[in-house]
Amino acid sequence: MDMFDLSLIWALIIGFGIMMYVLMDGFDLGLGILFPFAPDEDARDVMMNSVAPVWDGNETWLVLGGAGLLGAFPLVYSVFLPALYIGVFLMLAGLVFRGVAFELRFKSRKNRHWWNRAFCWGSSVAAFAQGAVVGTYIQGFETENFAYVGGAFDWLTPFTVLTGIGMMIGYALLGTTWLILKSEGYIQEWAYRLTPKLLVGVVMIFFAISLWTPFVNPVVWQRWFGNIEIIWILPGLATACMALLVMSIRQRRELLPFLSTLGIFLFTYLGLVVSKWPVIVPPNYTIWDAASAPESQLFLLIGVLFVIPIILTYTAWTYWVFRGKVKVGEGYH
Repeated sequence: MDMFDLSLIWALIIGFGIMMYVLMDGFDLGLGILFPFAPDEDARDVMMNSVAPVWDGNETWLVLGGAGLLGAFPLVYSVFLPALYIGVFLMLAGLVFRGVAFELRFKSRKNRHWWNRAFCWGSSVAAFAQGAVVGTYIQGFETENFAYVGGAFDWLTPFTVLTGIGMMIGYALLGTTWLILKSEGYIQEWAYRLTPKLLVGVVMIFFAISLWTPFVNPVVWQRWFGNIEIIWILPGLATACMALLVMSIRQRRELLPFLSTLGIFLFTYLGLVVSKWPVIVPPNYTIWDAASAPESQLFLLIGVLFVIPIILTYTAWTYWVFRGKVKVGEGYH
């Protein structure tokens, strides 16, 4: 197996891992973002209990994607980390705050409101940082001789602020549709009412980013408008998922709103990948430029191909076991 094949396989594995993290941990972060707007403390208990059995397992995909990047594409780390030190630190700090609040909130009575705030702040910061990182990837980096030469705050621009806010709203939409699936009564009705408002926000951000991107990165413009007959299938499918979400909310469906929102994220993510492929370090370093030695890639690949089926199996089993509704007064803590 030559280097070309190994690099391609690793790009697919890492892309799959990142996609799984966004889809499976997004609704968890979304619930945290929505925490201050919940009807009451019982609703917050239900929101947190709905993800209690799965939230830490969902982050396995983030670890897989990060470790895979380090081993298979070391150039990504040598450019991304200097460029995104602050953004990545904020993301990790947010995830830590969220995790601590998740575990300690149920054990506290007198200071529970502070843990509520920590859960919201941690989720919001992590979601915004992830969106800003995506925006930075779209706009590109200043590089010379495979090294980052830009400033510490080049990642923070009006465009990346917009993508950060968009990620927060998108995750909140995932959170409400997850809550529709997992709750009942007045909590579910609250989620039904909030979902269309968040969808409007997602659509507005979606079009704003689409209009702004060609001015940030002309290469993306050429990619999209040079292959209209093929590449535009993806935003078309994302739009179809939005329409399906509206229909399912009107019909008071429970599973379909969540699946539709996952579809919006999936096709938007694939659209981003297609916009840049095969560039992995903007503006022009491809997956083959950034690849490690074929021997290193093959050694890591053997272990990853053994681990991924295990992760998929226990993830599917966990979601199946805890597939029912979460009711007020019930939980896993």
